[in-house]
Amino acid sequence: MSKSIFNEMLQDNGDVRHIYARYSAWLSKQPDGTLERNSAEAELLFRRLGITFAVYGETSGAERVIPFDVVPRIFGAQEWKRLEAGLKQRVRALNAFLHDIYHDQAIIKAGIIPARQVLGNAMYRPEMQGIDLPNQVYASIAGIDLVRVAENEFYVLEDNLRTPSGVSYMLENRKTMMRLFPELFATHAIAPVDHYPQMLLDTLRESAPAHADDPVIVVMTPGAYNSAYFEHAFLASQMGVELVEGQDMFVQHNRVYMHTTEGPQEVHVIYRRVDDDYIDPLAFNPDSTLGVPGLLEAYRAGNVVLANAVGTGVADDKSTYLFVPQMVEFYLGEKPLLSNVPTWCLSKPDDLKYVLEHLPELVVKEVQGSGGYGMLVGPTSSKAEIEAYRARILSGPENFIAQPTLALSACPTLVEEGVAPRHVDLRPYLLSGKEVRLAPGGLTRVALAEGSLIVNSSQGGGTKDTWILEE
Repeated sequence: MSKSIFNEMLQDNGDVRHIYARYSAWLSKQPDGTLERNSAEAELLFRRLGITFAVYGETSGAERVIPFDVVPRIFGAQEWKRLEAGLKQRVRALNAFLHDIYHDQAIIKAGIIPARQVLGNAMYRPEMQGIDLPNQVYASIAGIDLVRVAENEFYVLEDNLRTPSGVSYMLENRKTMMRLFPELFATHAIAPVDHYPQMLLDTLRESAPAHADDPVIVVMTPGAYNSAYFEHAFLASQMGVELVEGQDMFVQHNRVYMHTTEGPQEVHVIYRRVDDDYIDPLAFNPDSTLGVPGLLEAYRAGNVVLANAVGTGVADDKSTYLFVPQMVEFYLGEKPLLSNVPTWCLSKPDDLKYVLEHLPELVVKEVQGSGGYGMLVGPTSSKAEIEAYRARILSGPENFIAQPTLALSACPTLVEEGVAPRHVDLRPYLLSGKEVRLAPGGLTRVALAEGSLIVNSSQGGGTKDTWILEE
């Protein structure tokens, strides 16, 4: 694995890479303060539109505007084509795995994945056993996090299959860039992303139960206090469907209905942004006020479809991640086009021993963690933090994985001292219905602090517009 930091705009000798040539030429002609003024205007736009997020655990309860960087990240058409093929392959394999574990469990019988990894997983839902879903799709919407470490060297950092978020930022980032820098879109052939809501709607329609000729689709949100509420409302509006909470729906005779001013209306597809535990108090957490009593039975009867399916979390667990390359070979008979980051599984004694001896060099994550929480980034942690984390690992090694500290690629980014390289990752969004589709690009997240590798917005990261050149 490459150790030096790959600069996506500049070659080692300082020359500008071909895909950034036009942008660099434009940038060199801009008067001082142009980017800063546009950055301030972008923040004003985001604030006016309510493009905010909440950080759990903050006592102030204040909504934050996600930092937006006005310098785009650019990919060439051919490198994107290679990534697209690898991403589609991976999502097909993950959906095949989910169908298999809730049916024949062939991958367990073949000895490729231990039974305890699946059946003992907190995200495994035995209630899903034997349920046949349209197109055998469990993860209708997937966000696959990619990192780049060299020109042709990408790794999958993690698979997000439960309720992947952030796509509204991808869309709003593009709108903002087109408003602020129209001249750049006149001189670059940039693949559009504004058709994503229609792609999502088409995918959800393809997932509808067979009896629904004209399926009614809704977006189910936990409510306005959820950190991603802006996105829930945005996607419902863009698709032209209702945004509902659990209390807006009820189940009768194993069919789901929503209350409308004209009386009950049957619902066929629920794009839900509510976790498994809270969607049905009769089946899961009895204290949940966010769900719909009886929803699971309606789902099991095939009268409503949930996107994403109940029980998808077993496939985006960070310890299941270890087996995705084998899934590709087992289900598709193909060699994986995208590699995992080399990973130590701390439930294995040898891996545990190595990791405990090298904690200052490694990144350690909780297997069911998300959002950058619960991580140890060894090289940037104090001795006290490392020792405290060591104690956490020893209390339950099976709850952790570890990875090398990757030299994430860097992109030009507007910071206080001007335009400087900052580390980035990428979350493309894949939609699985009768086929797998993805919007060209995705959400580029950037670590705004110099030297930082943590790109999550909840941890101080920002976002960028991601351009795929069509020429």
